[in-house]
Amino acid sequence: MGQSQPILKLNPQLDLPGLKTAFARDRRVQIRDFLTRDSAQSIAQLLAEETPWGLSWQAGADGPHKLRREQMAGLDPSTMQRTWQKLNHAAATGQFAFIYSQYQMYDAVRDGWSASAAHDGIVAALNGPDIIALMRDVTGIGQISWCDAQATHFGAGQFLTVHQDVNENEDWLVAYVLNLCTHEWHPDWGGYLNFFNDDGDIVAGFRPRFNALNIFAVPQHHHVSYLPGYAPAGRFAITGWFRGR
Repeated sequence: MGQSQPILKLNPQLDLPGLKTAFARDRRVQIRDFLTRDSAQSIAQLLAEETPWGLSWQAGADGPHKLRREQMAGLDPSTMQRTWQKLNHAAATGQFAFIYSQYQMYDAVRDGWSASAAHDGIVAALNGPDIIALMRDVTGIGQISWCDAQATHFGAGQFLTVHQDVNENEDWLVAYVLNLCTHEWHPDWGGYLNFFNDDGDIVAGFRPRFNALNIFAVPQHHHVSYLPGYAPAGRFAITGWFRGR
């Protein structure tokens, strides 16, 4: 991408009345074609080609672990085998568990170890007045004031089990997932963002799409479904929470 810096550019033709109605009804909505196509393509390329991927995982009470790319060299095969054993046990016994590749974009800016000005520009744009005003408008939550951000990639064998996004130490108001898939995603590849009622039935599911922003009020039961071994690479996203403080 050379010296170019992808900046989030909103699609000026978003159906704001329809989005507001859907969010008020369901506490969630998928905003398709969220960005201009050129903006979405440049950010997708940045994620696919120029992002220093680390690894995040948690198995029950063990974690969360957030490894940067330079820390990945210490993960020998026996360590990863033990990690997968923990993950499989936690998921099989109904404990919270996840594993996926990540780059902590907001933390990197805040703590001074960012990968590039392009990544930093995305964080700045997500926290800019246009995005914050849009989120307040669509959700009706006027307390939204900023958001964190991480780049994520879910590959074959990875997952995020059912949870509600409850954290008493964080003022999370609305979770978001900006999908930037590099394939026309097939339902059999998994990686769906699914929502559940109290009986465990799926009441809504969002297919990973290119240039689609999923937002939902928290707490709310949801997961990212397991990606089978035949799922291709390419389920890229930028995720985080819009917060009140």
